[in-house]
Amino acid sequence: MRPAHIALAVLVAAVWGVNFTVIEIGLDHFPPLLFSALRFLAAALPAVFFVGRPKVAWKWIVAVGLVLGVAKFGLLFIAMDAGMPAGLSSLVLQIQAVFTAVIAFAALGERPSGVRVLGMAVALAGIGVAAVDEGTSGPLGAFALCVAAAACWGASNVLTRKAAPPDALNFMVWVSTVPVLPLLALSLLTEGPTRDYDALRALDWQGAGTVVYVAWVTTVFGFGAWGWLLHRHPASTVAPFSLLVPVFGMSSAALFLGESVTALRWCAAALLVGGVGLASVTARRGAAGAAPGVGTDAAPEAGARGRAGSGVGSRGGAGSGAGPRGGAGAGTGPAASPVPCPGADAVAGPAADPASCPAADVVAGPRGRSSG
Repeated sequence: MRPAHIALAVLVAAVWGVNFTVIEIGLDHFPPLLFSALRFLAAALPAVFFVGRPKVAWKWIVAVGLVLGVAKFGLLFIAMDAGMPAGLSSLVLQIQAVFTAVIAFAALGERPSGVRVLGMAVALAGIGVAAVDEGTSGPLGAFALCVAAAACWGASNVLTRKAAPPDALNFMVWVSTVPVLPLLALSLLTEGPTRDYDALRALDWQGAGTVVYVAWVTTVFGFGAWGWLLHRHPASTVAPFSLLVPVFGMSSAALFLGESVTALRWCAAALLVGGVGLASVTARRGAAGAAPGVGTDAAPEAGARGRAGSGVGSRGGAGSGAGPRGGAGAGTGPAASPVPCPGADAVAGPAADPASCPAADVVAGPRGRSSG
């Protein structure tokens, strides 16, 4: 890769990693489900008028939109709202690689190699260490919700592989149109119209900026740039850069949110990222001979799909209905696919967020917040 292309790949990983911190800030302004709905609305409009018609069947767009946009992001935001730190969220979401491999085996009959199984075992050990660490400093329920979000991300990865979109940006923009109404309906039912109205009425530049970042910078720019790189380089060359997402996620959370980094957390990060990297790299070897830009089992967007992630939680945001909430937010990172993601596609290669998320931050203890 040219130095400029390497710099772009690192920039995208940084954008996806910092996204978790931005989501945490955004949750101070909006109820989680409303925030997630606004994210997808802004990602879809006006981009949907410029990316052309959908290039895959609507059944795949709707399926991925519901599993990734509503389930995965919903659970993630809820987890963060319940106290899951932004940095830790970016790390734990990487376990989606294991879920992707398991679901792909069950649904597609794809048998992982022995080395890949070893990599997944190491990654699971990292999740165990992270759970022990979280159990001493934060709510395990929120941790479990984040793991569930990773499972939904894995399911969406397999759906995306089946859809095999030729243009990841086009696919993600159309997928973004699906979760808007379901998330708005869920927000009205669970967070209440008064809280939603108060949050929108109190909208300020910082709140609007978080929506712009998670929608346009993370999704439109992130997926677009990742896809551009995958069209010019083998997936096996581009995908490893997604493993930098947790590094930027944990670092930005520590720098801007003051989240602490414990020795156990670093140990968990090393095991999880190392395990995901081992599983992904071995999977990409067989695809290394593929033509540049052509998707392979190693890279999700090139040969087949894009993913992203973030989540929804409930907490009182500025100017919105009261409701204590602790923790940090998480973001989305794209997943390996024809074009997008950080995280790791166990079947393909790393995947991540707008979402991405798409995905390793440091955790601070839960922080109570309320609004009035």
